[in-house]
Amino acid sequence: MKAVALLSGGLDSTTSLAIAISLGYDVFPITFIYGQRHKKEIESAKKIAKYYKLKLKIIKVELNKIGGSALTDDYDVPSKENYNEIGDEIPITYVPARNTVFLSIALSYAEKIGAEKIFIGVNALDYSGYPDCRPEYIDEFNKLSRLATKVGVEGKPIEVVAPLLHMTKGEIIKKGLELNVPYELTWSCYNGREKACGACDSCLLRLKGFMEANAFDPIEYEKYPDFYKKYLDDKK
Repeated sequence: MKAVALLSGGLDSTTSLAIAISLGYDVFPITFIYGQRHKKEIESAKKIAKYYKLKLKIIKVELNKIGGSALTDDYDVPSKENYNEIGDEIPITYVPARNTVFLSIALSYAEKIGAEKIFIGVNALDYSGYPDCRPEYIDEFNKLSRLATKVGVEGKPIEVVAPLLHMTKGEIIKKGLELNVPYELTWSCYNGREKACGACDSCLLRLKGFMEANAFDPIEYEKYPDFYKKYLDDKK
């Protein structure tokens, strides 16, 4: 059994990849250079693929030429003090239609190599409100897969699988720890500095997850938010 796994180098995509491996799939990871402002996540994806002894396929898609996101344009990445400040509005870190572009390319790759699944680490509970991380989005893309591919028309469609979709960040991390996911190799921060910032949405949700999983985040941060500081103090 073959599966393509979207691997950004982040916590969720790495856990999703590990789940695919645990289910017995021969996994083909794919990552994208899409014009993001830093390459930290690409470096992480390479390290993770090497850790699992997998050949990483890297595709260049210049979404920065379209723009519209703090991850591709010269906008400030919003900083917050607590994960409770993450609202329902779609934030400026949303990259227009990014998952649709990525999944379409992954679908083409999967059909070419004869894979039957595409694993993606989207999550609809602890996330920043991106529209392409919702269950209905995954459902509709699977309808597209059945209609838009030769194998789909022939009755053997490639299925997009989102194993983390209905899990909290804490549940995701607990699952990853069970599978010995190398979280020390992952990168989640929207900023590309030497250490994770500890203040963007992605850092806050990641630290919240480790706290809920009763575990410690192995990567370095410029600063910890107060809720995680308290957690560390309580564990001493």
